[in-house]
Amino acid sequence: AEEIVCVTDPVMALAAAAQDHPYQNLIDTLKNVSSKDRHFFNLQKLNDPRYDALPFSIRVLLEAAVRKCDGFYVKKEDVLNILDWCQQQSSVEVPFSPARVLLQDFTGIPAMVDLAAMRDAVNKQGGDPEQVNPLCHTDLIVDHSLQIDFSKCAIQNSPNPGGGEGQGAAARSSPAKPQPRGAQCGGQRGCRGSCNEGTATSGKSTAVQIENTPILCPFHLQPVSDPETTLKNQEVELNRNKERLQFFKWCSKAFTNVNVVPPDAGAIHQVNLEYLSRVVRDDGGFLYPDSVVGTDSHTTMINGLGILGWGVGGIESEAVMLGQPISLTLPQVVGCKLVGSINMLATSIDIVLGITKHLRQAGIAGRFVEFFGPGVCQLSAADRTTIANMCPEYNATVSFFPVDDVTLKHLKQTKFSEEKLDIMEAYLKAVKLFRNYQDPSEDPQYSEVIEINLSSIIPHVSGPKRPQDRVAVSNMKKDFLNCLNEKVSFKGFHIPCEKQETVMPFLHEGTEYKLAHGSVVIAAVISCTNNCNPSVMLAAGLLAKKAVEAGLTVKPYIRTSLAPGSGMVTHYLSASGVLPYLSVLGFEVIGYGCATCVGNMAPLPEAVVDAIKQGDLVACGVLSGNRNFEGRLCECVRANYLASPPLVVAYAIAGTVGIDFETEPLGVTADGKEVYLREVWPTREELQQTEEQSIIPSMFADVKERMEKGNKLWNSLEAPECTLFPWDPKSTYIRCPSFFQKLTKEAPPPQSIENAYALLFLGDMVTTDHISPAGSIARVSAAAKYLTTKRLTPREFNSYGARRGNDAVMTRGTFASIKLQNRFIGKTGPKTLHIPSGQTLDVFEAAERYQREGIPVIILAGKKYGSGNSRDWAAKGPYLLGVKAVIAESFERMHKNHLVGIGIAPLQFLPGESADVLGLSGKEKFSISIPEVLSPRQELTVKASSGKIFKVIALFENEMDIVFFKQGGILKYVSRNMLQHLP
Repeated sequence: AEEIVCVTDPVMALAAAAQDHPYQNLIDTLKNVSSKDRHFFNLQKLNDPRYDALPFSIRVLLEAAVRKCDGFYVKKEDVLNILDWCQQQSSVEVPFSPARVLLQDFTGIPAMVDLAAMRDAVNKQGGDPEQVNPLCHTDLIVDHSLQIDFSKCAIQNSPNPGGGEGQGAAARSSPAKPQPRGAQCGGQRGCRGSCNEGTATSGKSTAVQIENTPILCPFHLQPVSDPETTLKNQEVELNRNKERLQFFKWCSKAFTNVNVVPPDAGAIHQVNLEYLSRVVRDDGGFLYPDSVVGTDSHTTMINGLGILGWGVGGIESEAVMLGQPISLTLPQVVGCKLVGSINMLATSIDIVLGITKHLRQAGIAGRFVEFFGPGVCQLSAADRTTIANMCPEYNATVSFFPVDDVTLKHLKQTKFSEEKLDIMEAYLKAVKLFRNYQDPSEDPQYSEVIEINLSSIIPHVSGPKRPQDRVAVSNMKKDFLNCLNEKVSFKGFHIPCEKQETVMPFLHEGTEYKLAHGSVVIAAVISCTNNCNPSVMLAAGLLAKKAVEAGLTVKPYIRTSLAPGSGMVTHYLSASGVLPYLSVLGFEVIGYGCATCVGNMAPLPEAVVDAIKQGDLVACGVLSGNRNFEGRLCECVRANYLASPPLVVAYAIAGTVGIDFETEPLGVTADGKEVYLREVWPTREELQQTEEQSIIPSMFADVKERMEKGNKLWNSLEAPECTLFPWDPKSTYIRCPSFFQKLTKEAPPPQSIENAYALLFLGDMVTTDHISPAGSIARVSAAAKYLTTKRLTPREFNSYGARRGNDAVMTRGTFASIKLQNRFIGKTGPKTLHIPSGQTLDVFEAAERYQREGIPVIILAGKKYGSGNSRDWAAKGPYLLGVKAVIAESFERMHKNHLVGIGIAPLQFLPGESADVLGLSGKEKFSISIPEVLSPRQELTVKASSGKIFKVIALFENEMDIVFFKQGGILKYVSRNMLQHLP
């Protein structure tokens, strides 16, 4: 067994033993900047010319290694390797200890549940459970629970909000006879009052579509004032997720070093940018660079402020929380040189997607990207964070923008005092982490340089199924027609020519409308990529203002929504005077957090759904997010385009993506006047003037108040006050996980995999959404069957994301996506073949039968297995299904790390080989020889029962990967630490 090390602060342990630090000679004092002297490790005292040649991001890694050097987790050899980055890049493993960990509630709850379970395990062994606490500061932001139950255009209070596949027959209403605004509730069982009371009570009711009117009570159809929209969604969110929220509140009290940011404070990255970021941390007068790892792939957004950070799995984050550094191959750093001037019609999103395309084509997977060149000066701090947010889309680890004057100017507008800014600037300049992008003499050495001319970037959207498939706005109409003609693929829909002109009339609130291929039915300006950038959000608002003033409208059946990332966004939209115009077009603030982007949206009007299905139409969604996989927003909406917020508004007004904005009018006013996009598109001067008037320090003061005071509903929520969490056996949200059952103090030796069957035979681009969905729980799913046995109704199912604290639900939800393409079955759906019997079963039922029969299982897959969002249950779920290995042509980097971290072997076909090339049917028995002594990227032998023998590469990148795999994953490794060393 590998050596087990006590989970303690290594630097403090070393200091107690050695009385000093190995690099104590580098400690310097920052004087004459404030009333108090500060200390820091001055790496310039190394007197090594190699330091000045290091990329700025590598300098941050070096500082952390020097500061945390303890002789075990971090050795002097590691420091020297990082310093010798020019020669050692890609060839050595180095540790990194971030300053903090960032969790969001969907991916954070499993980590906190595991910690609570560890307390139980330690307590049972006679140890002190109070010693089980994160050693690294941890922030948990509750932001992924929000669903759109109330919006200006609709009230979602159907029999299964957030769950199931739609309304039952009893809930259907005739599209030809919409209920009038003054209709009575008709004796709905959930109604507790009379129709005249106007109170919105919960119960079984239909989702009533309202044509650009105030919100109505779902039972009484009495108006609810618009300002209450957010509050109503908050109330429903709290009631729906009460168990989870009570657990989070217990965590905030029971664990030290844990800060829980309550619901409605904002989206995770927005909160990180506006409230949690420090750029330079000051701990007791000791300065060092801020850094972070988070359980969301878009943690990289913080790179735009010069803070090193990236996304890791929930499994890896737990190890960091408990004091272990991350082990990574010393990365190559690609320098992205920006030159040229930005096209005045291009938005920040165009710049983001343009850079994304360049970097994706450059093939920089797994490397750091660092921006430099004179073009960087044209980018605001908000532009930079937006660019950094898209880092996962081109598969880089980080997208780093070193701190400069623009960064300091931004921070001055937010929450930093003059004294803090002076200290920050002095420190960063002292350690050469501050730069002037106009001075080429400061340019460090890079592994490779990619030059991008900003003036070549023109407006684009991305879609219809993948974020990397960019389409010039000027070519949108032609491209969509091509998509209709192409065979079913990543872009094609294969609609016969004779059906491409299909038009389906339908009635909505007594008025006839028509849908065709390309009709927009969802238009969402949502949190995530864009809300951190005032220019694009203000552009949407100004476009809405000019459009309304010109007499344009949005068709009332289009599901419009505005979900800002934080109150700051609402603040500057309101202060600039554009929010009322967005509301007129249906883009009303529905709450703060992830909603439409993770499938948490109200259903489309039934008449719209019926028209789409009857006409087999390719209906469209347009959203300002970063994920647009087919069916992600809504099952019946096949084409989804990512666009900048102003273009989302523009396409909503147009009502179709099949429009040429250059030659066709955006819309026609009531008096017949044609209005073109160029007439209402805001100029750069208008945007800059509005920004200057709207973005003021008071916005960030409001955000800070929201964070610290919480909200009334959260503050009144009761939670247990005890050291051990009182697990409720009846709970369907929070359950003590099974990872720690039968845990031994010593890890058994690795076992070869003998006579395994393939649980699934998958193709290319299997995403984490396919593996572990985060959206609604379908009524006929294995998870639904389990919840039904717990006496829950479909309306109480909620979503998979909300139930990540329950391993029974999440295991049953593994591979439960309706879009899963399993080659054993030949059609989409969460089914597979139980090979010994030949029966077609739910994936969970097949896995359960294999486990009862004592038969191990593997997964066969194609290219880019595990693409998409970081999701630890996409590894935990297969592990609990009994999956021992995944053999694929290639893996998404983060998901591959998750597999290793849970104890599943990620095995890659040799270059040029695949299941098809090798002639595998997938129905063979597979035996994989795993030696007791493993080495990084070792070739293993696979024998199929058909007689075929082939090699695969075990994607263990370093010795720590091998340790984790042999221990059965990070969780068991950390648990054994705790069990062996805590009193």
